[in-house]
This record gives sequence, C-alpha cells and structure tokens, in this order.
Amino acid sequence: TPSETAGHIGAEGVYISSESSWYPDVPESLSTFDLLVAVPEGWTVVTQGKAGESRPCPTGLCRDRKMVMTDWVVTQPSEALTLVANTFVTAFRDWTAKTGQKIRLSTYLFPEDANLSDEYLDATARYLDAYIPLLGSYPFDKFAVVENFFASGLGMPSFTLLGSGIIKRHYVQPYALGHEIVHSWIGNDVFNRAERGNWVEGLTTYLANYYWHELMGDRAQAQEQRRLMVQSYNLHVPLERDYPVAQFTQKLDEHDNAIGYQKSAMAFHLLRQEVGEEIFWRAIKSLVARYHGKHAEWRDLERVFAEESSQNLRWFFAQWMEQDGAPVLSFSEAIARPVAGSPHAFQLETTIVQSSEPFRLPLQLRIRMEGDREQTLTVPLRSSREAVSVTLPARPITIDLDPQFMAFRRIQRQSLSPVLNHYVTDRRRSVVTAFTDEPGHPSPFRDVVARIETQEQQKPVNERTAVVSLAQDGLLPQEGSVLILGGSESRSRIQSILANHCGDRMSLSDRGVTVMGTPYEGPGLALLVSCHRVDRPGSVVTVLYAASPQAVAKVARLLFFYGWNSYVLFKDGAVTARGEWPFATDRMEVRLDAGNLNR
Repeated sequence: TPSETAGHIGAEGVYISSESSWYPDVPESLSTFDLLVAVPEGWTVVTQGKAGESRPCPTGLCRDRKMVMTDWVVTQPSEALTLVANTFVTAFRDWTAKTGQKIRLSTYLFPEDANLSDEYLDATARYLDAYIPLLGSYPFDKFAVVENFFASGLGMPSFTLLGSGIIKRHYVQPYALGHEIVHSWIGNDVFNRAERGNWVEGLTTYLANYYWHELMGDRAQAQEQRRLMVQSYNLHVPLERDYPVAQFTQKLDEHDNAIGYQKSAMAFHLLRQEVGEEIFWRAIKSLVARYHGKHAEWRDLERVFAEESSQNLRWFFAQWMEQDGAPVLSFSEAIARPVAGSPHAFQLETTIVQSSEPFRLPLQLRIRMEGDREQTLTVPLRSSREAVSVTLPARPITIDLDPQFMAFRRIQRQSLSPVLNHYVTDRRRSVVTAFTDEPGHPSPFRDVVARIETQEQQKPVNERTAVVSLAQDGLLPQEGSVLILGGSESRSRIQSILANHCGDRMSLSDRGVTVMGTPYEGPGLALLVSCHRVDRPGSVVTVLYAASPQAVAKVARLLFFYGWNSYVLFKDGAVTARGEWPFATDRMEVRLDAGNLNR
C-alpha cells in the first residue's frame, strides 16, 4: 500500500512518490518540473503535466536494451511529483465541458481491464461537468484514470492512481472517482499544509461523498450520508479520544476518519446553513480562485467565508473547528394546549436542552399531528435551554428532533441505529460460534473467525475478541457486544436470541427468514442483523445466519463492508434488502394539558 512504500521499480510496475526523494526538493516548496523518462518498449509512463512524443532512447544513454524515452513538462507549480509506469492499454478522449473548456480524458488500464475504459471516461466527464460550475475551471489540461499494481486510491494533479482490485469493482461512485476528481481543485490546486490542520479532506468529502447526491436530486441518499457522518463520529470517537477538527492531519484509522472527514464535512454543511446557499457556493468558488496554486489554512477559509458573507464567523470556526465535542440534545417535555377561540388550533410548547457545553446551531424539528399532518420548523439554538412555542392547525401527537440529520450532535450508543460497527467499536467483544465443522471441511464461518483473529494479533491479549461456543441454554457472554455465527443446525437457539433482543422485527424458520413481515426463502439466503442488547446498554447482538454453507462462503469475505446497516439480507451473495432500525430517542410524545381542555 502507499503507506508501506515510497518507491518501487520492478517487473510488476513502477511507483515512485516524493517520499522516496527521487528528485531534489525544498520543504514546503511549490515547483515546476521538466522530466525525461526512459522505459522498456511496451511500457508507458504517467505523471503530471504534458507528455511530448515518445522516441527511441539514444544508444549512449540506454545501453542495456531497447528503451523508449519521453519528455514531460509540468508548468503548473505543485507540491510533489509522482511517477508511475506499466504495460498499459491507453485510451484517450478529447472532451469539451459544457462550459466550453477543453480537457483530454484518458485511461491507463491493464490489458485484462481495458474494456472498462469507456465506463471510467464517461464517469470522469460526468463529474467534471458537475463540479466545474461549482468550483471554477478545471485546473489542468488532462485527467487520467491509472491502474496500479498494488492497492491504492490516490489523487495527484491531473490523474488518479487506483489499485487493480478497485478498478475491477467499477470504482466510479462519488465517494470513489468523484472524490479524487474533486481533489483536482481541493488539495492538488489549492494546497494544504496538513501538519497545520488538514481541511482538504473534510471539504472534499462534503463536495463529493455528500453533495453529489444533492446535485442529482437524491434527497434520500443525501440524508443517508448525513446519518452516516453523525453515526460514524458517535461510534468511532468516544469522549476521551475526541479532538478538534483543526488538529486533524491525516487518517491513521477510523477514529481519525470520523473527525477529519465526517465531522469536518458536517461542519461545512452547518456553515452552509449559517451563511446561506448563495453565499456558501460563492465563497467556495472564491476560495479556489484566490488560492489557485497556493497554500491555504483554516484561517484562510475563515477569512474568505467572513468576507463573502459580511459576517464575523470567528465563533463558528472556534466552535466547530477549534474545540472538540458536539452538542448533546434532548427534549425536557412537550405540552399541547388548545388555542382559545379557534376550533382546531393547538399551542405546542417544548424545551430543548443541551446537557453539554452549549453550542450555537440550527436545529430542525418535525411535528406530527392528527389527520396525518406534519410541520417542520428550524429553531436557532443559542443556550443550554431553548424554549419553543408554535401554533399548529391540529393537535400534535409527536415531535422529532433533527429527523433529517441536518445537525451534528453526540448521541448515546444505545440510542443510535444498531449496526455491525457497534460490535466493531465496542471495547468488549465476543464471537459466539454456533456452527460445526465437517471432518476435513471447515465451515465457511471459520473464515470470519480467522480474519478477526488475524487482525487482532498486534493487540494485547486482554483487548482481543473472545471466541466462545454458543451455550446450550443460549446465554450470551456477560459483557460487551456479541457476533453470533451460525446456520440451520443452531436455528432454534439463534431464533430465541433474536426474539429476545430484536423482538418481532425478524424471525428464522426452516423455510427461510422473515424481515419486518416480509418472508424470504431459499438455500442461498444469508442474514446479517444487529439489535441493541437489552441487558447491556450500548452493546449489540449481531447475527450472521446462513441457510447453507454456500450462502456463508459468498458473504463472509466482505462481511465488514456492511458495517452501517442494521440488517442486510443476501441471496446467493447479492444484497436483496437492507435497512436501519430508527434512532431510539429522537421522538417525544406530546402531552395534552388536561387543565386546558375546556375551551
């Protein structure tokens, strides 16, 4: 991986980055480059800038074998120079954006993946057409998708280097190819001194991983991305490990990702709500224009947004970037009273409480009323107790706090939607084996156990996941989250556990599984489901159940890719259904004030 090498030249490929010091450099400098590269015939070089015509290498320079030489010129100042080479199949498309800008799009793929070229070229054009209006002219003359011989997902000026396994998985999603294309502006044109605070990943995550769904009009997926950002922070960042966004430099683990990518992205979402739609996007484009080819830091972002909005935003950047934590929000109560003289109107009164240091933020509330009516309002929070009073056209029944995840807040683990990542992030974990190995044929469930044990070899023994067999009475380990692995031979005991912790949301039978009242049948079925452990708040019971060994084998390898769903149903290895159980404490019943019923 990139973290394991700064340079490699071999038969499988060439990768040399600035960390290998293959060219003279000055720390924190921005440089242009002239480069002359010779490679064996059949090999192709890719780097930044523009390539000249390839030509045979003079004998006096390349004495050992036939070599081809290429000149590269990088006229746009850059922090670093990365060079790759391999036996690529190349494809080019001279493309014109809707704005009229001409850009050469290209792919450099291995022969077995050359058929994917059009898919990657089409996706590149799609993203460029979306982001050029938002960010300004694309900063380079070309963009290339380049296949790598080891696992990587890197964005360099004018190209991205993607591992072969990623290329084969059609890596054209917004969080993938889209993310690397946005880095063309944010990180590869406007530079970041990461050691002074890395704002680049948060803004790129917001623009690509999140905002793409808004651009496409997919409001449901946009809301899902906001939920994931909030949930990631709450699961991966316990109070004692929290730190300010401005202190994030690079991602070493999911804990850093939750702060430097997810919380930072949500901070930009809150900034957008604070300054307004038009000003936010004008400031983003102004940031890119002002710092084209320059370094920018958090204080520079604050200056740009303050000037464009004509607001003093010191409090915002101090609150969201320079201090750790997030607000802890709840209702104290919610009371409805009939409005005198109006036959159907009610006055709803509630108080929103911040039990932590109070934050300033807008908070969305959704009120459900009789007659299937609802109303949404946004309350500006400023203090530890915020009184809310609103007149409604019908009697209110319930009130939801932040139903669309527009805010960023800290939520107790037992109140979040239970997912596999609850198990992953619990300090105490057990794998409960409810399967049997056939003589000479280990169960495919054994692969899951082996993978967990391998990943934890570097941990102290007392911090590793315990592996135990499912007891005949079905009792679970006393502490922590539990991952139960089993099939039809243990169906009745697993069903008893599911009934205890999941209620009637799902059930197992000799014919298949039933999820939220919908039955699924067949030997190819596998079910991954997580529910809060009723006897241990904050922990979960997660079950991976399969109707047959074949169904397990097709799911086991990718099990932890499904960490953010409460349930995932697979059929012959493909996802058939998935979803999340709702947050537990977001809704409050509205109490009717009995003393005011007589009008």
